[in-house]
Parts: sequence; structure tokens; C-alpha cells
Amino acid sequence: MRIGLVSLAALGLALGACQNQAEVDTMAAAGGDAVSPDGRSYLSQPLTSEIYTADPSGHVFDGKLYIYASHDIDAGIPDDDLGNQYAMRDYRILRMDRPGGPVTVGPVALDVKDVPWASQQMWAPDAAYKDGTYYLYFPARDKTKDKNGVGAFRIGVATSKSPMGPFVPEPNYIEGSFSIDPSVFTDDDGTSYMYFGGIWGGQLQRWNNGVYDPQGSDTDLMQDDQPAISGKVARLSPDMKSFAEPVRDALIVDEAGNPVLGGDHDRRFFEAAWVFKRDGKYYFTYSTGDTHYLNYAIGDSPYGPFTYKGHILEPVQGWTSHHSIVEWNGKWYLLYHDTQLSGKNHLRNVKMTELTFNPDGTIPTISPFTN
Repeated sequence: MRIGLVSLAALGLALGACQNQAEVDTMAAAGGDAVSPDGRSYLSQPLTSEIYTADPSGHVFDGKLYIYASHDIDAGIPDDDLGNQYAMRDYRILRMDRPGGPVTVGPVALDVKDVPWASQQMWAPDAAYKDGTYYLYFPARDKTKDKNGVGAFRIGVATSKSPMGPFVPEPNYIEGSFSIDPSVFTDDDGTSYMYFGGIWGGQLQRWNNGVYDPQGSDTDLMQDDQPAISGKVARLSPDMKSFAEPVRDALIVDEAGNPVLGGDHDRRFFEAAWVFKRDGKYYFTYSTGDTHYLNYAIGDSPYGPFTYKGHILEPVQGWTSHHSIVEWNGKWYLLYHDTQLSGKNHLRNVKMTELTFNPDGTIPTISPFTN
């Protein structure tokens, strides 16, 4: 394991505190610019410049923060609306022993070539722990062929006795799983739930009552005046490798209890579901995709419905926005990504900043820039 060149030095840098010249020089030497192309200063700096990382899922195990992230690579594929340029093939895991400490970049934790059912595109993963075993959940295309000659996205699981891996995959994907962006929330009673799904390249619009249409639309959802396509949720079996029930909608509603409509791109679900619990309330957080917000909604059950509350993070540099939220050493943190190091949508870098709450449980909106 190696130490990344940029590692949240003194955490004040990552939390948007005053940057001194030495810190700015360190970032410049590592390949990142001190300011964005339009002249704004970044709130946070990349956790590492050793590799490109994205879609961070943070978990605290034995007091240390482990970040399960996508490993971005440049496959030479032009940008398109289906995300073919995001051609990731493996996972690397980041570890921080203390806030503000150095970031360890682990070796390959799982490679697509070692997954029997998968063909390509190892997108945003997540992890969980139970009874001495660590579980890595990941989406990838299977080996079927659709109208574009590529497979359907499914969700797999792999296991390890170490939080850094390597992980050994199950021979097949989770039965009944589909689409992308799995995240696993474990409630106070030990019950775990998987949230998943994404529209456009994530293929949710191709699924109807659990049936996949290989000839279906990829971007034309035709739902502007209809309830938006929901992210999905299913309770996991005790073995953490299968669904214990049929998949349900994780419905987002407005303050009047009406479903958010598909045409409401500032509020509707696109991808990147992440759930956490605070003061007895369930926070369903997600990305709006083409409007580039990270949003949150609050419910009284892990199944929802979840009432829309607002934006967590304003648009970052780059097309995608994806995140996780974790409590660590008595504080809450938002993990997210942008394209500071590369300036390219498909080559991203993970960042971290403190998250705060208002007395009523709402979340003040964060800007990824300081000016």
C-alpha cells in the first residue's frame, strides 16, 4: 500500500479553511490547480492524486475511515449520455486512520476479469460488515446483449475478511437486482437494506415490474408530468448476499405528500442513493444528474416515503455528482467528487468536507467553492 501525494493535510484545507501558500504549492506539485478554470477557489482538496477516484462510499470500521470508490481510467471513449466513457475495470480502497491524516491507497480489491457474470463497467460500489465478513457490493454489465451490443446492469457482491480486500465475488449477481449504484444501510436492529438505481445510463427506465426491455429507451423517459422514476430498496437476507423480499420504490414526495414529478429535474431522483439515520429519522440522499445537485429527503421508515427537503451540495466541477455521508469521531462528513485534477468528466477525484445540521434536522446547503 502506498500513500497518496495529497491527503487532506491538516483537514483545515479539506474543510475549506484558509489555505496558506505551502498548501497551494503542494497541490500544484501534485497536478491539481489551486483554483477552478473560472477562477473560484475549491472548498476542499483531493484526498489523493495517486489515482483517479470517484463515487465515494465511506464506512468507519474499528475507528478508521474506509472509502470504497470507483477507480476512474481513461479508456479513450468520447463522452456520451449513457456514460460509456466511464469504463472502470477494478476497485481500489482508500483508508484514513484519523481525520486529517494521510490517505492509504490500497491495491486492487476486485477486478472485473475475476467476476464470472460481468463484462464491463465497474461503477459506484458500496460495502458493509457483518459477523467478521466484509461485503463489497458493485454494479457491472452482465454478458447479455441489448440493441447497443452491451449487457444489462446487475449488482454483485464479493466478500473478504479484510476491509481493504481482496474480495472474492459470488459466481452470479444478486437475483432480482438491476441497474446501478448499490448502497447498503444497516438499521439499529441489525437489519440491512440495499438502495440502488439510476436513470439514463443506469437503465431504470428500461425496467417495468422487474422485466428488462433490451430495446428500451435510454434517455427519453417520457414522464415530465408523471411521478418520477424512483430509486429502489430491498431488505437484504441475513446472509447479506440476496434480497429477502421483492424490490420496492423508494418514493420521494413533496411537502404535500405528492410524488415529485419526472419533469422536476432539480428535485427528482437520478442516481446515487445513500441512506443514513439521525435522531430517529431516515435521510434518503441522491443525485439529480443533469442538474448536478446532491439532494436529501427525510422519512420515518427505511422504505419511505421520503419528503423532499433541499440541496446538500451545489453543482461541482464536472458532469457527475455522487457522494456518501458518514459519522466519524463525533462529526459528520460529506464525501463527494469533482474533476479538479483532470478537468475531464470521466477522471474524477474524491474530496471530503464537514457536514452540519440545523436544530430542526435540516442540512445547510454546501457550496463546493469558497467564492
